[in-house]
Amino acid sequence: MIRVLLADDQALVRDGFRALIDREDDMTVIAEAGDGAEAVRLAELERPDVILMDIRMPVMDGLEATRRIAAGPAVDTKVLVLTTFDQDDYLYQTLKAGASGYLLKDVRKDQLIGAIRTVAAGDSLLAPSVTRRLIEDFCRRPPPRTSTLPAPLDRLTERELQILTLLAQGLSNAEIGTQLFLGESTVKTHLGRILNKIAVRDRLQAVVLAYETGLVQPGGTRRQT
Repeated sequence: MIRVLLADDQALVRDGFRALIDREDDMTVIAEAGDGAEAVRLAELERPDVILMDIRMPVMDGLEATRRIAAGPAVDTKVLVLTTFDQDDYLYQTLKAGASGYLLKDVRKDQLIGAIRTVAAGDSLLAPSVTRRLIEDFCRRPPPRTSTLPAPLDRLTERELQILTLLAQGLSNAEIGTQLFLGESTVKTHLGRILNKIAVRDRLQAVVLAYETGLVQPGGTRRQT
């Protein structure tokens, strides 16, 4: 059973999410928070599998709440941000803070339920329009001037760098395996080592780091070192 915490300052929004989620056989809403500070407290107390997190909330916003949850004792809790795209300036900061997914509030019901299952399973996701916005942001940045890999990427083997590059290009484990002639389980093992070496929570954080450090250029090509 996927245990979900709702964090949104609008009671009607929480009621709608609860009604939708509680209809599913494999998930349930265990608690609700009306602000970020309450979300942090309930995350530590209830240890939910997934938190649906709004950004604009009183007392503490969703960005700071996500950061504290990611750094706190509820290490297995995944944060799935749902927000209004046109009113949100925190996309990159939210992902850096530790969110495992970022969706818009106009998402379809079936997409939201699927997103909760995806994040609970340890995967990560972004709405397509959000992905474009993130890549456009990296396109506007000057390329790194150094020819050497920055920390912590310098801890990775050549094979691990290949896998991280393909991951940042949007390939699944199976597709990475096909490209590199590896079994899917082997790719999964490599990814676990990569996440541990670069000290990130999940695949999404690894992709952000790959672009942030310049390992992968917008368009998916790997930087030459």
